[in-house]
Amino acid sequence: MSARPAPSVGVIGGGFWGVALALAASRTGAEVLLFSRREHPQINDGPRIVRDHAEVARARLLVIAVPSNAARTALRALGDHMDGSHLVIHGVRGLEGEALKTVSDLVREETPARRVGALGGPIQEDELREGRPSAMVCGSRFPEVHAAVTAAFQSDGLRVYTTPDLQGLEWASALVGCLAVGVGFAEQAGAGPGLLAALISRAVDGAARIAAAAGAEERTMLGLGGYGDLLASIRLESRPEVILGKALARGRTLDEAVAEARLRVEAIPLIPRVVAFARARKVDGGVFEALETILQGGAPRTVLDRMFAA
Repeated sequence: MSARPAPSVGVIGGGFWGVALALAASRTGAEVLLFSRREHPQINDGPRIVRDHAEVARARLLVIAVPSNAARTALRALGDHMDGSHLVIHGVRGLEGEALKTVSDLVREETPARRVGALGGPIQEDELREGRPSAMVCGSRFPEVHAAVTAAFQSDGLRVYTTPDLQGLEWASALVGCLAVGVGFAEQAGAGPGLLAALISRAVDGAARIAAAAGAEERTMLGLGGYGDLLASIRLESRPEVILGKALARGRTLDEAVAEARLRVEAIPLIPRVVAFARARKVDGGVFEALETILQGGAPRTVLDRMFAA
């Protein structure tokens, strides 16, 4: 009996984001496997659900779509079934631990894959899931990764842009998640369009300097993968970081705000670590210090003044 042909794409992670990515790839005609422990009766006509790491690793392009705190464990289990032929990308917004390791760092540490990349930009889970027009960015130093991601995801409704600045895209995605908390907070606290525009512009500029201190290119934070991603947050009341920020501005405790957001917010543990990173590198981290004050229950007027002065 001849071996089955290898599937085109394997997605690891059965949450909302993983399902959305799997559906988007399915629309291009790719054969998609979705590794998930959950039941997904609503997507039986799209990606095929698998429960075994060896099965999903049959795909040449692997997409990691789990929270940052689960990424290392998932990669370690997957790595036992991989070799150097795999292309691995991720759509994870967080950075790991006090060392602020990117998920691409974890891929290299836990798997034999070396041709790695990341997804970022203003693309949102509901747009992917519903097939509405949007755009995403793929960051990688490897042209074959760009080509594979474009083939797997680009369609009439989804445009894939590319950048060689993988480090920059990963840091931009993580920092934008933090800044989105501030956007929600400022909106709820009554910031008008002019003040909000000023806050966003200054915040992105500060985040670009922090990312550069980590080895990224500043222009990545200022482009679609950073600025564009944050601009999308202004219109996304359903984004967990925005919900969290608005709840905190209404005087909710952090625990209450997390309950309202429902999904894991990577920014909560990340913000104080970015503040410490900026101080250690002697980079102005004023906007992230203001975000830390938000998490600590700072009064809206005080926080807005501090954000604007950053």
